[in-house]
Amino acid sequence: MYKLIIKRVFDILFSLLFLPFVVLEILIIGAFIKVEDGGPIIYKAERIGKRGSLFTMYKLRSMKVNSPDIRLDDGSTYNADDDDRVTKVGKFIRKTSLDEFPQFINVLKGDMSVIGPRPDPPDWLDKYPKEYLEFLEVKPGITGYNQAYFRNSVDGATKMRNDLYYAKKISFILDLKIILKTIVTIMFSKNVNHE
Repeated sequence: MYKLIIKRVFDILFSLLFLPFVVLEILIIGAFIKVEDGGPIIYKAERIGKRGSLFTMYKLRSMKVNSPDIRLDDGSTYNADDDDRVTKVGKFIRKTSLDEFPQFINVLKGDMSVIGPRPDPPDWLDKYPKEYLEFLEVKPGITGYNQAYFRNSVDGATKMRNDLYYAKKISFILDLKIILKTIVTIMFSKNVNHE
């Protein structure tokens, strides 16, 4: 009941509540992004959704235009405090996770949930071990178990194990804990990078 109906109702209500802030954020921070290098405000990226379907995910652009995609040995995205691909505005919105807020539009569209595994790039579909594929039965989220408790500090294999744990244990109480822990993690800027 919670997973099929209540969670979606919660997603819609939460997203509608945040939508005015998202619009205001895009207008204000978007102006700074535009002034800094003249590039687009919104970064659009193809990501893996529920059951392996692909969708376009929205973020405030934090990197310089046409920056190379650098990955670590485990396939996870490289990020560091001294990453010269990141703009000045980008450093701030990444640290505060403000770059993720346009994803509330993805939630309203039904591509994402407020809480769920973070969506991976399409090439990850070939990297998922079969025993972990159950987590693809859950919509990807703006935040999730990994983001709340580890943010970017874990490797790809640990991330998949945690995503599977969430998919198996999903409940209102777990989602509530993830929201509260996410707030604490962002406020204290914990585990921002995985170098």
